[in-house]
Amino acid sequence: MLAFHALVVLIVPSFVWLGFWQLDRWEQRSAAVDLQQGNLAADPVPVSDLTEVGGTVDRDDRWRTVEATGTWDTEHQFLLRNRDGSRGVGFHVLTPLVTDDGAALLVNRGWIPPGETARDTPEVPPVPEGEIEIEGRLQFSETEENTGVRDRGGLPEGQIMIVDVDALAEELPYPVYAGYVELTSQDPAPDPAPERVAVQELESGMSLSYAVQWWVFTLIAIGGWVFLVRREVRDAREAESSPETDGAGAGLVEEVADRAGRG
Repeated sequence: MLAFHALVVLIVPSFVWLGFWQLDRWEQRSAAVDLQQGNLAADPVPVSDLTEVGGTVDRDDRWRTVEATGTWDTEHQFLLRNRDGSRGVGFHVLTPLVTDDGAALLVNRGWIPPGETARDTPEVPPVPEGEIEIEGRLQFSETEENTGVRDRGGLPEGQIMIVDVDALAEELPYPVYAGYVELTSQDPAPDPAPERVAVQELESGMSLSYAVQWWVFTLIAIGGWVFLVRREVRDAREAESSPETDGAGAGLVEEVADRAGRG
């Protein structure tokens, strides 16, 4: 019983803490969902309102729709490997848009299918010539830490694993805005065009349910401990009363036998 008491003292606080941990995760995820939905519904703003050359994209501005005007520079275009589309894994096309102020905005124009082999460079749909207007969802720069993807070397020319804006800016002949944009519309629109990148909708997940489960486990553990303690107390009382009962019964038997002998 001492070992069981020690176990209860250990697991009950642990279960309570796990419940609050899951509750905190649910609150964080819910806040992220609210931020995404609110930013996606917000009106478009000029890209220069939310990002700048040499700066960073505030995480609270992620998913905001920005607008920009400029010309495509396909000579410095990149292909992002291992990206999902409606027809499987392929490439995303990352093309600089050189804006009127001379700085470029990296734009993910969308998904294209892979070539025949893993090292092939697939054909990319062309872009409209001249000045265009675009809108897209603002994203912060990708890193190995926030994506879990290793930006390995030895890839075919022009192919990359992540959108590390600072690293890519070193290869480009003009200043580059922080962050990049997932294209949602452009005018004039090309035909054909890469498949637009779908919104990765965030979810709050099952954390709230898990929190409730941990607290239910806490109540079960406490209830089981109370039940076993009460049973132990009952058994102890019965054990204390048993010798007295056995002694009284033996005396009665001896008395009956003595009377029978005298008779």
